[in-house]
Amino acid sequence: MFKLNGTVFMPSVLTLVGIPGLESVQAWIGIPFCAMYIVALFGNSLILVIIKSERSLHEPMYLFLAMLGATDIALSTCILPKMLGIFWFHLPKIHFDACLLQMWLIHTFQAIESGILLAKALDRYVAICDPLRHAAVITDKLLTQIGVGVTLRGALLLTPTIILIKCRLKYYWTTVVSHSYCEHMAIVKLAAEDTRINKIYGLFVAFSVLGFDIIFITVSYIQIFITVFSLPQKEARLKAFNTCIAHICVFLEFYLLAFFSFFTYRFGFHIPPYIHILLSNLYLFVPPLLNPIVYGVKTTYSRSSIQNFPL
Repeated sequence: MFKLNGTVFMPSVLTLVGIPGLESVQAWIGIPFCAMYIVALFGNSLILVIIKSERSLHEPMYLFLAMLGATDIALSTCILPKMLGIFWFHLPKIHFDACLLQMWLIHTFQAIESGILLAKALDRYVAICDPLRHAAVITDKLLTQIGVGVTLRGALLLTPTIILIKCRLKYYWTTVVSHSYCEHMAIVKLAAEDTRINKIYGLFVAFSVLGFDIIFITVSYIQIFITVFSLPQKEARLKAFNTCIAHICVFLEFYLLAFFSFFTYRFGFHIPPYIHILLSNLYLFVPPLLNPIVYGVKTTYSRSSIQNFPL
């Protein structure tokens, strides 16, 4: 690594700032994030153990929930150790390739989580709009295909982001990343070269994953609501709606935070940087924290299983 005309050629090490502007209180900020991670890890792990142990929960709804829990654990684990290393132990350095790997893992798991939410919406659509064919449509084979499909979609779509950075961006204005983890745009903005292709591809991935998924989830729930409100009995309407309420809460929580963070980071030029970073961190830690709580409260089977589960 050497400097040329004020730029750095192919840096081998980057420095993660953490939360710009709040460096003096980062040690305290790390406490609630660590607490959120511990609660999320415990809650999602408990759901995984319960679903694995209770044969009555080996149904599509709960298997999708298990996929979501595993993804949440993996996503938050990709971020927290290094973040606490910055906040508590003043270890901001990270190898460039390790940073790219963390970036790829984070965005891949985000894409997988979005795909699982879409799959859960489709499962509820079939269960409510065409209940007699639910078992024939949502089979174990289809569940496996969906799991493999959403994983491959995320991995394959995000791999070019690494290639475009490694192959196109050789010179960097700085090696200091104004973020607490390796985020795609945070790395691209360091480059001293034309980054339009990198930015365009990043937008393409965001809208082809989140945009595609949110459109189809919305369409699914419009159809679900039409079917639910056309049921003749009030009790039947409430029962059908109650099976969807947990997923609606998780859906709103995930996508509202995602789009707010996404647009704030790219277009909120007058918002202080620490707001950007805090929103990005909350976007990655709040869903894994709330998902098991929401499903634990709203899902009847999960709640009864927790009460009966031998601890």
